[in-house]
Amino acid sequence: MSHSVDSSIFVSPAEKRDKFRIALNSGRLLQFPGAFSPLVARTVSEYGFDGVYVSGAALAADLALPDIGLTTLSEVVSRGQQIARVTDLPVLIDADTGFGEPSNVARSINLLEDAGIAGCHLEDQVNPKRCGHLDSKAVVPQGEMIRRVRAAVLARHDADFVICARTDARAVEGLDAAIERAKAFVNAGADMIFPEALETEAEFATFRRAIDVPLMANMTEFGKSPLLDVKTLESLGFNIVIWPVTTLRIAMGAIEDTLSELRRNGTQSSLVSRMQTRSRLYELIDYESYNAFDQNLFNFEIPGGNS
Repeated sequence: MSHSVDSSIFVSPAEKRDKFRIALNSGRLLQFPGAFSPLVARTVSEYGFDGVYVSGAALAADLALPDIGLTTLSEVVSRGQQIARVTDLPVLIDADTGFGEPSNVARSINLLEDAGIAGCHLEDQVNPKRCGHLDSKAVVPQGEMIRRVRAAVLARHDADFVICARTDARAVEGLDAAIERAKAFVNAGADMIFPEALETEAEFATFRRAIDVPLMANMTEFGKSPLLDVKTLESLGFNIVIWPVTTLRIAMGAIEDTLSELRRNGTQSSLVSRMQTRSRLYELIDYESYNAFDQNLFNFEIPGGNS
């Protein structure tokens, strides 16, 4: 894929949201890998995925923080805007519990819309929240989450901005209670439901039979849910799958291996063949297209072509 400078600005946020809405109702499973940086998001775009997901857990981890609600609204909006800017794909972002009371939720929606995001999900955990696949979570009363959802729906200016309601009740109150909550959130105006930490393929199937709006599956590693593949999730009738922290985990694994090698042998020479080349990096960031704006910026050849 070729890009011009900031080419994604030619696909407007409204167009991305419209594209997301249409795709959600297409009957096929949308695939949204997680991106913790704009460069990762650009790479996701090049591999033909349907959209980009911005995980609150990945963002917190990238800031060297645990996923317990420590990130601020401004940090989340800023990262979301940076990512949305570099891709023509719709971006779905994790808005945690909405960053406060219903009025705070409304402001969060306004800022995420202004940042060019296509949709977000809000969850029914109490503050401080916990990673959805850890034990000892707690959820707010159903009525409180309904107020969050209603605030989000009323606050959006673009009706195509997707409001997804996440429930963590499966691990706290059981599957039936989670389904009851999901139905209430749909009645409150949620466009999509995210049932977090379902424990078996059968539970995914049960949720699908009970809920008549789009459903999102979270295929995070080391969690409570089985790692179902795309074919299985599509057969179950789910509409979107996210792999929220996969790219961060694989990148950090490679970084630790690299640091270990440097510490052990004092050189990275044995790892060069596993690295992204300079030419590939320049291709991803579209270095050459900037020449159209300033011919002094890209007036060189890369030695060897693949260095």
